[in-house]
Amino acid sequence: MNTIENHSEEKKYNTWIIIISIVVPVLVAVLFTVKIPNVEPLSFLPPIYAATNAITALVLIMALWAIKRKKRKLHESLMKFAILLSVAFLAMYVAYHMTSESTKFGGEGTIKYVYLFILLTHIVLSIVVIPFVLITYVRAITNNFERHKKIAKITFPLWLYVAVTGVIVYLMISPYYA
Repeated sequence: MNTIENHSEEKKYNTWIIIISIVVPVLVAVLFTVKIPNVEPLSFLPPIYAATNAITALVLIMALWAIKRKKRKLHESLMKFAILLSVAFLAMYVAYHMTSESTKFGGEGTIKYVYLFILLTHIVLSIVVIPFVLITYVRAITNNFERHKKIAKITFPLWLYVAVTGVIVYLMISPYYA
């Protein structure tokens, strides 16, 4: 497939990328306000979804290692696994917040501002990274590897930051869980 054909193949996915990139954050925000009545809080989930974030970070690093060593099939498998882990994280995160009250950070002074900075950048970039992941993935499945590599150089650090800061946020707030 030549570059023009690859680009044309990519365009077929643009509508879905836009829809998913808008619907997912909006749906999460809406579901965040919904509390399921008369259900036991899923208080066991935060350490599990934090571990999922940690595993995602490791998988992303392993995928980078794989592609640097020209292990394309391994890279592809690892990236699909990273996407699956991110979807699993999101499902657990929403389920937790639909059954439990949000935990307030109890730290004071400078550490509170550090926590809020990490939390805010984590949330904002977790939204920003969605279209980047989708575009990067589409460029790979349409065999547009030159354009895939270009955007992957942006997607990788964003996604890694989101995964790592997810763990950091959990570790910082975990002493305050009820």
